[in-house]
Amino acid sequence: MKVFRTHIFLLLLAILAMASKPAMASYLLIPMDDTQRNHLKAYGIAYWTLQNSGTVQWLLNYRGGSFMIQHSSDLEAECQIRGVGFEILADAQALALVDEISQPEVNMDVVKLEKAPKIAVYSPKTAQPWDDAVTLALTYAEIPYDIIYDEEIVNGELSKYDWLHLHHEDFTGQYGKFWASYRYATWYQEAQRDQEQLAYKLGFNKVSKLKLFVSQSIRSYVMNGGFLFAMCSATDSFDISLAATNTDICESMFDGDPADPAAQSKLDFTLPLAFRNFTLSRNPTEYEFADIDATLTRTVRKEEDYFTLFEFSAKWDPVPTMLCQNHTSIINGFLGQTTSFRKEVIKPEVLIMGENKAAKEARYIHGELGNGTWTFYGGHDPEDYQHFVLDPPTDLNLYPNSPGYRLILNNILFPAAKKNAIGFTYSKPLVPHWHM
Repeated sequence: MKVFRTHIFLLLLAILAMASKPAMASYLLIPMDDTQRNHLKAYGIAYWTLQNSGTVQWLLNYRGGSFMIQHSSDLEAECQIRGVGFEILADAQALALVDEISQPEVNMDVVKLEKAPKIAVYSPKTAQPWDDAVTLALTYAEIPYDIIYDEEIVNGELSKYDWLHLHHEDFTGQYGKFWASYRYATWYQEAQRDQEQLAYKLGFNKVSKLKLFVSQSIRSYVMNGGFLFAMCSATDSFDISLAATNTDICESMFDGDPADPAAQSKLDFTLPLAFRNFTLSRNPTEYEFADIDATLTRTVRKEEDYFTLFEFSAKWDPVPTMLCQNHTSIINGFLGQTTSFRKEVIKPEVLIMGENKAAKEARYIHGELGNGTWTFYGGHDPEDYQHFVLDPPTDLNLYPNSPGYRLILNNILFPAAKKNAIGFTYSKPLVPHWHM
């Protein structure tokens, strides 16, 4: 009888231990510092949680911008399947961590992510002779997105999406200014033919007119609360297109008639998002749109090519803090048709979040327009220093901890925090409080 009672006692202890385990292990922490074995897929886990009606606590500046999520067996299994490192925290540990982060003297904060943003990538449906870093990042992180292009925007479908990325694109109607090098290439000729046919189909007599309408529509999308992200030539060509609203900057090989000789003086610098007082490149054989970009003038050696992220106050400036979350503040540089932005032509209200101070160039910039925001990121591929046309795409399995790609994925999660409990509404200028 005594042995039987002992067995019953031990069995009850085991049952109690099992019953108490969920309460003692109720949160899953995904660290985003150097201990994380796959930073990029960790963003996919956060997005997957939001898709499945969960919430994510983004711990700004805590261990590289970690995520804390209510524990479940499904979540734990998903992390294991995707190779994402995690730690299990008891309720008391999670509460103590949040309390530590909330202390006023600590440059950290907690942002609650509640809704998975609906994502669109602006890109032609046909194959391109180059890849795109954002679509590579989205695919690798297993974050779903739709591809839209001019027809969808003309038909008013942009309003369906919370977040829009501009693929490597030329919004000026000059076909990327590849004419000098690639005008005899099959891909170039097919792209020009396809774009001309699409413009005529949609009621425009020139590709440049269609692209201007698209640029204006995207600008309105941001004004109305959309989130815009662009890289490489999509950044400056977008702003140039807007500035050239009232003039023709395309030479005859692009649109069949000469450019306006007075185009420079007719630019309207109130319309672009980021840049002002820039000078157009009027030479159709030059692989450059304007002096916004520093690619052709910079003297930075590859070994010394990097940029530094600014540190912002998490409690006062949550927006740029979110966008700069990383496990390092120093990011390796990389080239593109538009590599970096000359500070002299950046509007004074624009926030510079990453720069190469020695070269006097900005690499990562952000701003507000109406109810929305935009972010421009210079360069083509964060893990391919000089990516050429027709080069194979980067295999992100080789770069699961890429800090350069992390900046892209920060932007994708950012809309999930809009108008949440921390109360930012984009009504004040974004000014860094830590590094002026």
